[in-house]
Amino acid sequence: MLNDPFTIMGIVNVTPDSFYDGGKHDSVDEAINFGLRLYEDGADILDIGGASSRPGAEPVGLDEELRRILPVIKDLSASVAIPISVDTTSSVAAEKALDAGASIINDISAGRMDARMAELVSARKCEVILMHSRGDHVSMHKDPQYADVVKEVKAELYEAIERFTCAGVDKKKIMLDPGIGFSKTAEHSVMLLKGLKEIVSMGFPVVMGTSRKSFIGKITGRSVEERLPGTLASVAFSFAQGARIFRVHDVRETRDFLKVLSVLEGTCEFQAI
Repeated sequence: MLNDPFTIMGIVNVTPDSFYDGGKHDSVDEAINFGLRLYEDGADILDIGGASSRPGAEPVGLDEELRRILPVIKDLSASVAIPISVDTTSSVAAEKALDAGASIINDISAGRMDARMAELVSARKCEVILMHSRGDHVSMHKDPQYADVVKEVKAELYEAIERFTCAGVDKKKIMLDPGIGFSKTAEHSVMLLKGLKEIVSMGFPVVMGTSRKSFIGKITGRSVEERLPGTLASVAFSFAQGARIFRVHDVRETRDFLKVLSVLEGTCEFQAI
């Protein structure tokens, strides 16, 4: 995972309603096969989620979330030589995912939606991604307001770090995600990207999840299926600001893009294949 100066997280949504790939991999076998394909495409981490967080998504019960993710995590963790991340806000789902072979928890609420999450991360000594958002799955997408989005996101991420470190979590186990598109308008997302150096300056690895998101559509007028070029532009800008972990749908294209970019800007030596 550390051979390149960047890390690619491949998204495996085991859901019928995710905004881009909902329903494409919502059976266990389809999700496993897709995860294997992302691994072959060069993913460094596979991020498995069973509950969509898109605007308007119906809440998913714990039993259904577990039914979707556990067999996928169990199979992929036994089949690929890279870490598995579980995308969940439930400490129960996270704990069962860790038991099934996951080693990273990706929590879009940074522990706000389940107070036990910090205790679980501390007890299991696993890595955790703390993402900025506000409200719950429904309210987070309704009329978000900020006086200074960069300043407020940074302050609220510090609050999340405090919650987890006070529970005994090692700072070295924490990654941060500014939450592009979560509790943010397209304009907020653009301002947050422009101020990304402020988040990078916090001293934690930064995860960027801009892949095919609505702010790209607002800028380009393109449908979600046509947003790969816009996604790569956001990846390039984020890389230039110091982000090094990219959660994406298009693993092969993003890896090739970042390989060339990192050679040209000098963070990676040229080696002909």
